[in-house]
Amino acid sequence: MDHTLGNARRMGPGYMPMLVFWLELGLGAIVFIMAFFGGTDPLERWTKIDFVTLALALGGGLVAYPLLNAVPALSNNWYALGIAITIGLFILAISPGWRVLALVLAGMNIFGVLLDAGGLFLAIAVMVVVAAFADKQHRPLGVAACVVFLIALCWWVFIYELDIRVNIWPTFF
Repeated sequence: MDHTLGNARRMGPGYMPMLVFWLELGLGAIVFIMAFFGGTDPLERWTKIDFVTLALALGGGLVAYPLLNAVPALSNNWYALGIAITIGLFILAISPGWRVLALVLAGMNIFGVLLDAGGLFLAIAVMVVVAAFADKQHRPLGVAACVVFLIALCWWVFIYELDIRVNIWPTFF
């Protein structure tokens, strides 16, 4: 929000992120609306554990946030919120109906929390490992290969080619 947008002829540093945001928002709205009218799978009935874990996840995240925000190292940034959301998603993953969605979202959330202090390599590795638990038949060798491939690809694209300045190694040690 602090970057100037510019225009299509003379783009500022905030132009592309804002453009990508609006494109993703539009595509997400289209997919959301189309989900109501199409699809081959009927909606499953929610079971009692689905409701209970959803309530516990919301409560756990709402309780964890003020507690984490009271920690001085976490109070001046978004880490407390990210960790609280991750706790809620792990609670939500207890339910078989929410398991896949919760673990994939938890992996992406952990990536965001770890990226700054943990570095790109650790953030990618933890994200892939957590998200891999969403599939009951995941193979450890396949997960390790995915981690290595994504680390190499992200290093090549973001660090080498685009020259984006992000830590690649942990800085909290």
